[in-house]
Amino acid sequence: MKIYITEVGPRDGLQNIKEIISTEKKIEFINKLSESGVDEIEVSSFVSPKAIPQLSDAEEVFRNINRNKNVIYSALVPNEKGLERALSVNVDKISVFTSASETFNLKNINMTIEESLNKFKNIIKISKEHKKLTRAYISTAFYCPYEGKIEEKKVFQIALKLLEFGVDEISIGDTIGKASPDDVRNLLSVLLKEISIEKIVLHFHVTYGMAMANVYVAYKEFSIYKFDSSAGGLGGCPFAVGARGNIATEDLVYMLKRIGANVNVDILKIVSALDILGIESQSYISKVINLL
Repeated sequence: MKIYITEVGPRDGLQNIKEIISTEKKIEFINKLSESGVDEIEVSSFVSPKAIPQLSDAEEVFRNINRNKNVIYSALVPNEKGLERALSVNVDKISVFTSASETFNLKNINMTIEESLNKFKNIIKISKEHKKLTRAYISTAFYCPYEGKIEEKKVFQIALKLLEFGVDEISIGDTIGKASPDDVRNLLSVLLKEISIEKIVLHFHVTYGMAMANVYVAYKEFSIYKFDSSAGGLGGCPFAVGARGNIATEDLVYMLKRIGANVNVDILKIVSALDILGIESQSYISKVINLL
């Protein structure tokens, strides 16, 4: 099975940096990523500009990027107003966001898990009526900075509810980067009893240095082939103190290629895309790019 990579740098990455990147640079960044071979690019988020000023130009970015017919261009929407904005610029895939931790959900989106699911049910319904692909994020699926270890059963129950709503896939997030390979084994063993591999995406952060080992286990032992990653390892989480960025796309691609996975992403193009932003890469590959 070909590896499917969703590049989340333009959204999950840029929303967590202090600097405001110009719209022009974002567009150039996304256009470069579109040439790299990634399957999907999460372009932005249609949240309130007051909440995340870094992404206040979501409509303008979507209107001006060069869309590669082989790439899906997705966006995160928090509510129906955000959905209206996303539909107005013809977003390919609509993503919603909840958590497996009540405390984290309240701090992050000011809703209980149940409240968020009730809100997202209608967003998914409307998205489907407009023939859009849909995704749901379940963050803190392994550990929460406030509640500690999350029970696998809880993640499973939320995932089943989201699938009942009709989402096409679920991104399982290790938001604080604390999951170990054994944690990944335990959760996937529960999820895959009733959920097909095609519905599962894994989203790892590198805080404790285990992200790559977690990908290895998911791919080698469970045949998971969909992963989120971010050019240069951009990212983090404002509601999880100390959490570091996403697994770097270039590191992920290099490792998967070395273990024989079918992945068609050009590492050099990923690295050069990040150069456009003038942000230092956190990836290992960027430090030895001249040796490739």
